[in-house]
Amino acid sequence: MTTHKKVSVLPIYLVGIVWLCYALFLPLNAPLHYALCAGASLVVYTIGKAIFPDKVYQTPEPPKTEAKKTEPKPEEDPQVAALRKEKDRAISELRRLNDAIPDPKISAQIDHLEEVTGKIIDYVIAHPQKKPQISRFLDYFLPTTLKLLNAYDRMDSAGVSGSNIDATKAKVEKMLDTLCAAFDKQLDALFGDEALDISTDITVMENLLAQEGLSGPSKPTGGTGGPTLEL
Repeated sequence: MTTHKKVSVLPIYLVGIVWLCYALFLPLNAPLHYALCAGASLVVYTIGKAIFPDKVYQTPEPPKTEAKKTEPKPEEDPQVAALRKEKDRAISELRRLNDAIPDPKISAQIDHLEEVTGKIIDYVIAHPQKKPQISRFLDYFLPTTLKLLNAYDRMDSAGVSGSNIDATKAKVEKMLDTLCAAFDKQLDALFGDEALDISTDITVMENLLAQEGLSGPSKPTGGTGGPTLEL
């Protein structure tokens, strides 16, 4: 609780009335007159304070709000940060090339490469221990794919036909089919350990079900009313 004090102004008004009345009805032109008036004012002020005392009241204190502690965000692993940056850079470049190359087949292939590239890197971000598995993909296959597409874009933008331009573009177009399949295989390979674990779990479960007599077709009860096991 907070204590407040409200000073009463009525005693001050009474002092003012004393001086006004003294000036109207009594002489006020000598030091003695001023002294007498001051004395009377003091008496009136003391009486006024007794009759109209200062008011003291309390108000509840506002609830204290604790300052929110902003916990510093943990720094991201440098390898994960580098992967995010590489993903953003590669996808941004693939989208730029997709917009620049009008061929619908190549556009669809670039869409596929962009989607699979994002999935590959996202998986490794979630499973950093898998990064060595895509080192060749990041260091060679992905940047070389971008290099080939950039070369195709430059030659296609030239707007002319020639033996060198046509032959190179045809090679890139053929290579894109191989690259789409290779990117798919790279993504599939990341799930190798997980697939092996699931396969092992299924094998163990099948063996246990067989041991407990819970696998295979259910045998008819012959109407004996015996207990049945529902799964």
